[in-house]
Amino acid sequence: MFQEEYDVIVVGAGHAGSEAAAAAANLGSKTLLVTMSLQNIAQMSCNPAMGGIAKGQIVREIDALGGYSGIISDRTAIQFKMLNKSKGPAMWSPRVQSDRMRFAEEWRLMLEGTPNLDFYQEMVQGLIIVDGVVKGVRTSLGIEIKAKSVVLTNGTFLNGLIHVGDKQFGGGRAGEGAAHGITEDLIKAGFESGRMKTGTPPRVDGRSLDFSKMNEEKGDAKPDKFSYSDATTALVHQRSCHMTYTSLEVHDILREGFDRSPMFNGRIQSLGPRYCPSIEDKINRFADKERHQLFIEPEGWKTCEVYVNGFSTSLPADIQFKAMRSVVGFEKVQFFRPGYAIEYDYFPPTQLKHTLETKLVEGLYFAGQINGTTGYEEAASQGLMAGINAHLKINQKEPLILKRDEAYIGVLIDDLITKGTEEPYRMFTSRAEYRTLLRQDNADFRLTPMSFEIGLASEQRLRRMEHKLKESEKLVSFFRESSVTMAEANPILESKNTALITQGDKMFKIFSRPQINLEDILKLEKVQAYIQENDVDQEILEQSEIQVKYSGYIEKERNNADKLKRLEDVKIPEDFDYYKIKSMSIEAKQKLTKVRPITISQASRISGVSPSDISVLLIYMGR
Repeated sequence: MFQEEYDVIVVGAGHAGSEAAAAAANLGSKTLLVTMSLQNIAQMSCNPAMGGIAKGQIVREIDALGGYSGIISDRTAIQFKMLNKSKGPAMWSPRVQSDRMRFAEEWRLMLEGTPNLDFYQEMVQGLIIVDGVVKGVRTSLGIEIKAKSVVLTNGTFLNGLIHVGDKQFGGGRAGEGAAHGITEDLIKAGFESGRMKTGTPPRVDGRSLDFSKMNEEKGDAKPDKFSYSDATTALVHQRSCHMTYTSLEVHDILREGFDRSPMFNGRIQSLGPRYCPSIEDKINRFADKERHQLFIEPEGWKTCEVYVNGFSTSLPADIQFKAMRSVVGFEKVQFFRPGYAIEYDYFPPTQLKHTLETKLVEGLYFAGQINGTTGYEEAASQGLMAGINAHLKINQKEPLILKRDEAYIGVLIDDLITKGTEEPYRMFTSRAEYRTLLRQDNADFRLTPMSFEIGLASEQRLRRMEHKLKESEKLVSFFRESSVTMAEANPILESKNTALITQGDKMFKIFSRPQINLEDILKLEKVQAYIQENDVDQEILEQSEIQVKYSGYIEKERNNADKLKRLEDVKIPEDFDYYKIKSMSIEAKQKLTKVRPITISQASRISGVSPSDISVLLIYMGR
């Protein structure tokens, strides 16, 4: 069946595997994507959404590098929101609610239209490794498929075990079997493995809910999109989400099932995601809270299936149902299926190089949840980088390694490789010490030239980015060089309750004021004339606004980074009490107290201790 040797074999067709296969194939490698189910390519196993805090930046970066996630998210979106707009642009994060069925369909169609890419449906049961070099894979039917490199993106399928109350059964996700054999082969090759846990909430029938009792959550009035390309357009029509709350009554019902909860009776011993805890974990850890938010998310344009975000659970099905019927708006709820937890094998990512190639076996790459991460976006970005670097290596080219000041993807991979992780790793803006530089709006400036250089991003993409950059710089120069009179500026300043000018001043200086926004500056006739004459679009206007208003913050961030580097070897007293620092995160206090680092440098490498935590520690120590 497989006479030829492939350049790249990708095992698993989730978000990581799909991006890996697309990247390697688009770069010119003969690629095979092997999956247990071709019907479930890029399946959204958990919530039907892409993006979010820091995750939206990653999707933009994937798109800027030539990946597919941004395009597919745009084409299958049912709602768009730019989160954190009340904060500075370093925190702005795009997010779309997706049509789950169309998302997977669009991924499959795009992959089938990708040259150099073959598909095969079967379980990969083992690896062919000769003298420390991967040579291919072995399937459950005993078929050996040869390859120059292999990318493992197994998600939650490696020896996956699903828990619902006191019931447990093997599986990679609901309705699909677990994968066996790969973990055992890797352990024989000398790899260290571990177990992690994740979970998902019940899916319910939207026809049985009373949305009139809930808060409606609409999308943005002027929705944006993920992709920088012309391949997609912004949404015209959107579907609303809704929000409701748990209650003390709901919590009491949930506690009735704690004795049968695999999380509390010892059946599950592995760690779950800290930042997306199950509902039973939330009411146990935050016993003082009388309620918790639940976001009611439609699964698509036409389906009545609804995702209950915030109610992830592995409690017995009867307890789940009873508790949910006590939630406002859920009094007559009907289940499509109960929530569940799943345990699976992962491999501590300190066993990888920055290219995501393993240190023990040449030509073998890991991406996604096999590395201990959680989230579609984190997985997709790793898959993209693994696919790129597998292709570059077999063609004797320099690898593509993104630095921490170049991309969130660089932060993600560096964190995994240097710090490792003992709990499912999720990206946050606080993990990036250069987050003002790594905004969602400038990912194409940062990454498209790199991608074009290796042959992934198209010339059309590059030219579009160069035009945007040139026009943005021209507009910023216009603001720097153009003056406004008192008569032009003061009416605007007075309307914003900010100090009036007593003589003409540069437009850049006026625009830099925090009270003045883009809408205000567009009231000036000079600005309107420039826009019309130069045909400036909204994207360039918004980019220029950020460059004008936050240039000082960017410079300050660079200076702070330099200072932090000089203080890396500051000693920490052995008996230092981290809990007396009020402005440090709870997670940082826990981790620092447990590890007891000797130096600031060691402290900065602990997973869960953010750059801002280190800055607070330095300030407290008088440095």
